[in-house]
Amino acid sequence: MTALMATVITSECINCGACEPECPNTAIYQGGVEWELDGQTHAAISNDIFYIVPEKCTECVGFFDHEACAAVCPVDCCVPDPKIPESEAVLLERAKKLHPETSFAADFPSRFRKDGGAATAAPAADAPPAAASSPAPVPAAPRAAVEPAPAEPVPGGALPTLDDWEIPILCRECDGEYTVAFQYLRPGVVFYCPHCQASFVPTRTTYLEIATALERFQGRWERAFAAFEESRHRELAAFEERQRAELAEFEQRLRSFTHEGQTATGTARRRWFN
Repeated sequence: MTALMATVITSECINCGACEPECPNTAIYQGGVEWELDGQTHAAISNDIFYIVPEKCTECVGFFDHEACAAVCPVDCCVPDPKIPESEAVLLERAKKLHPETSFAADFPSRFRKDGGAATAAPAADAPPAAASSPAPVPAAPRAAVEPAPAEPVPGGALPTLDDWEIPILCRECDGEYTVAFQYLRPGVVFYCPHCQASFVPTRTTYLEIATALERFQGRWERAFAAFEESRHRELAAFEERQRAELAEFEQRLRSFTHEGQTATGTARRRWFN
């Protein structure tokens, strides 16, 4: 049986609220807000930051092959709680209790099965298939920043500034594609898909990976273009030197003609123009 743990929000939370609408169990609450279960209201677990109710958290077992809150958190503060170890079977039973109207198939989504963990529960074999799980979210664009297509590099070797790079985005909900200017792609900013309005927040890890990739590519491009320009200048200088030498040689031939060729006749005269 695979040992699992409940999920907890750490003190690094920046209260962006991106995680709350993603939870399939309404287990996430804003700081200071009372939580509810089975018709009973309970005091808030935290008054300062968003919190997860352990009694309602299933680590998204039965709904997704990833933890939805952790996937959208921009500061990676949704982590396993070592104080509350739980099994996949317990999490699935909790999901069934929280969603009595839902039937879970034998191959129900679970991030632990996806990662190679052993299955610990076997729901009814004749249950209808569960909804297809969505892939882990990727950053989406703020509505004001959505563009139809990535910008093309300026001809002549110039590139956009880092802030002006258009980052292609694939929506995790509708698979719609759009772009967002890198200057808007910051952790903690809520982005919206222009096709289905699904909301996401880029994680700090995603932002740093994209920033690093852009900086490295831009650096390689600029170095390669500088080397090409230097090589072109050398070739141009060599070409101009050859042309100057050829011009000087021709001018010398003209001078020789004026000095000697004018008095020549026949074959001797024609050689001055070959």
